[in-house]
Amino acid sequence: MIIRRATSADIPRLRQFRTDAAWLSARGSDQWSTRYPDELLLASIQAGDIYLVHQNPATAPVATVTLDRQADPVLWTETEEKDPAFYVHKLTLAAPGHGTGLGALLLDWCSDHAARAGASWLRLDAWTTNTRLHTYYEHLGFRHV
Repeated sequence: MIIRRATSADIPRLRQFRTDAAWLSARGSDQWSTRYPDELLLASIQAGDIYLVHQNPATAPVATVTLDRQADPVLWTETEEKDPAFYVHKLTLAAPGHGTGLGALLLDWCSDHAARAGASWLRLDAWTTNTRLHTYYEHLGFRHV
């Protein structure tokens, strides 16, 4: 697994991840149903917070994740926001990565990255209505709060 920071040249592929995730609607989820503003995407790229995952250097990315210190105030309390933490946002797998354990490997990488940077917590911002995603994260050892 090769993980690299996204660049502005990756914006079309990052948009495509959302389109590729249309299968979620068949499961009753509205996740990824709205377009993410390009200016916010570019700001996250420029901050170095968006990563792309490749199986090897010659292949297209099979996953993306945003890893930053930005707590969503809708999801986290002021007390929680004071803890040194990294937050996982927008973890998305392309169809070739679905069901391969890639999501778990990527979350392990995020945990390691956060720990090396001195964070006490790795927190996941998950779509609030996607209960299957919550169950998946809990199965990996995360606690729903």
